[in-house]
Formats: sequence, C-alpha cells, structure tokens
Amino acid sequence: MSSPGDGLPPPLSWGSTDLEPKSLRGVLGSYPTGVAIVATRTKDGRAVGLTINSFASLSLDPPLVLWSLVNRSPSLAAFQECDHFTINVLASGQEELARRFASSTVPDKFADAPVLEAPEGIPAIEGAVATLVCANDQQNHAGDHLLLFGRVLRIASAPGTPLVFHAGRFTALTASQ
Repeated sequence: MSSPGDGLPPPLSWGSTDLEPKSLRGVLGSYPTGVAIVATRTKDGRAVGLTINSFASLSLDPPLVLWSLVNRSPSLAAFQECDHFTINVLASGQEELARRFASSTVPDKFADAPVLEAPEGIPAIEGAVATLVCANDQQNHAGDHLLLFGRVLRIASAPGTPLVFHAGRFTALTASQ
C-alpha cells in the first residue's frame, strides 16, 4: 500500500469496465514504446513503408520478431505478399520521418527520405539506431490486426538514442542519474 511520502502512485481502482477505444488508447498510452518504420517492396518493385510501435522480440532461437498491422491498412496486401521486410528502429532525431511514414496523406513516403537498399532488395532507413532484415515467416489474424512474424536474417546497429512514443506524443529517453 502506498502512502503520500513513499513516491509510489496511488492504488489502482478496479471498477472501470469502460473498454471503448478512446479509453483503452489512454490506458495503453501509459506504456512507452519504441518507434520504427517497417518497409518492403511490392512484386512490381514499389517501396511501401509505415510507422509502427507494435514491434516486439519474440524468440532468439530461432531469431523471430513480430509486429502488427490493422486489417484496414492500404499497405496490408503488400506486407501479406512480401518475401522480406525491414524493421528500422528510429533515432530520437527522426520524428519528422516517423510522422511522414505515419501519414496517409503523403503520396510517396520515400521521396527524399534517407533510404538504403538491403541486400534483399528492400528499403532500409539510414540513420536508424537498429535495422533488422526479416523473412516474412508467418502471419496470424488477431482481432482487428494481422500479426506478422519475421525471421531475422541480418541486423545492423548504430550508436544513438531511440525515438520513443508515450502518452500520445514523441519523446526521447533520458540518462538515469
């Protein structure tokens, strides 16, 4: 049990059963997440990418990661059908890039973006603190999302502080004292 001087938050109230999307989004926003851009190419060579915060490590042996995409996404077919994709963990200075790839109004998200080509022929974001090149291993529908499982084929990392999303806004990690 917390008391006023112990620095702990007050006890939770377990009475709320309000599971409307707005309420859930507010509660889930309490959990800070990293920000990444996932990218691939369609069979005809068009680059497709979007900002995600649903990325998670799943297994080290075999090396598997997962992320999710809402079923109504215009990019759904591209990721369902691709052979490979990259997951690019953005650096704290890449907020504008995150916003661009999150926007449905930007016609060519890759125009003037700092993009490299992975050996598998798919886009990777230059300046990301980490990039994972993945084979599209499995997919599973869950609720209103498609879970995509990637088998990690190659990795790259660079020094830097990752971009973080918390309580509805972008932020950065601070060094602990």
